[in-house]
Amino acid sequence: MVPSGDRSEIAFFDLETTIPFRAGQKHEILEFGSILVCPKKLVELRSYTQLVRPANLNHITDRSVNCNGIKREDVKSKPTFADIADDVYNILHGRVWAGHNILRFDIPRIREAFAEIGRDPPEPKGTIDSLVLLTQKFGRRAGDMKMATLATYFGIGNQTHRSLDDVRMNFEVLKYCATVLFLESSLPDELIENSVTTTTTPETSSRRRRNTRTSPVSEETAESTTAIPILSFVSPAGSQTNPFDMSTLSNEIASETLQPDITIPSIKAVQVPLYHGSQITKPQLVLGDNKPLQLRCPDLKVRFGISGKFMDNAGRRKLNFVIDLCPSLCNVLQECDSAAKTISVDSGSGSDWNTVIIPVKGCLNSPTARIHIPIGLSGDVDRYAAEIHQRELSGATSTQKLISRNPSAEELESLVNPGTVLDAFLSLEPYDYQQRAGIRLVARKLVIH
Repeated sequence: MVPSGDRSEIAFFDLETTIPFRAGQKHEILEFGSILVCPKKLVELRSYTQLVRPANLNHITDRSVNCNGIKREDVKSKPTFADIADDVYNILHGRVWAGHNILRFDIPRIREAFAEIGRDPPEPKGTIDSLVLLTQKFGRRAGDMKMATLATYFGIGNQTHRSLDDVRMNFEVLKYCATVLFLESSLPDELIENSVTTTTTPETSSRRRRNTRTSPVSEETAESTTAIPILSFVSPAGSQTNPFDMSTLSNEIASETLQPDITIPSIKAVQVPLYHGSQITKPQLVLGDNKPLQLRCPDLKVRFGISGKFMDNAGRRKLNFVIDLCPSLCNVLQECDSAAKTISVDSGSGSDWNTVIIPVKGCLNSPTARIHIPIGLSGDVDRYAAEIHQRELSGATSTQKLISRNPSAEELESLVNPGTVLDAFLSLEPYDYQQRAGIRLVARKLVIH
């Protein structure tokens, strides 16, 4: 069906989907919601919402229900996506599309859904991703830029994670942010400075970004230190152009571990630019000298081998394995956890915090942690951005033989098994995604014993 008539309205839309729980599984649309907005008067002209029955009702798991509240019985008698495809096409095709995080999530899901029924997808006249737009223009004064956090910041209610409600909330948030920015543009600079300092850091005001350079992180005066008997802390002297370049990292990591009586500066979390020159920031764990924190952890024992049952948005397997933790490593990770949680709370995040240490019941069981293998930057579905070495003993000394610079999933599954002992060179990456926040331990290099 070919759309006709005026297509000048902005189509705000949102999807609710299932959550994949095994490799190769896709998100299936459970609900489509949209409003058409007059771009000149910013009023809602009409709306549309429809629950959708997925091809397999068993893909609606408890995790999916916890996210959006849509149960199997809610959709089992509803139309399929093929049944509503004409409506969706007529709403979207030839209009400007708007929504929160639509570039990375909703638009790919729409294209997948049309491809599955053998139809050409609708095409936009333009796109407005409010997550990207507000991060650039409004800054992080409202926290993590999730829709729920923005709505709480402006006091306009709680996010329901239902399509039509979320679309209308998105529209309201945009209007509030636009009003604030419009008013700020009319105020003297000194009033802007005074009005934002109580709720944000220096880099979060778009007005200030145009007129000042971001202030450096202030030095902490706290003298707290932690004794770390089995870890080497690595702070690269210079920035790496490619964070996955193992040759640079290998040269910078000390070959010996710290002695038991050596202490290190306190660990803290700071906001740093997403990339060189960027005004968008991300949290990062650093040592007392503000250099990125990396860990060398020798003699780790694998509790559970490689698991890859979850997928990223591009359909690539996310691999991880679980290690046992000794008390000294637990102390370090607890300090990292505390620092990252503090900056998360201070930024306004309302996400549930997941501790990096996984407690295990029973006095005979040690706590554990999950180590993630980074997915390759090249886009190769089955290649991962880590170095794998084999430790070889020669008398009283040991050497490392490179096995793979970009291992496949099969290589990792064959090498990292329960009971395997290895040395791990790790980076620590704070995350905040889908109302869940915490720290990921990311393996940059593994040395198999």
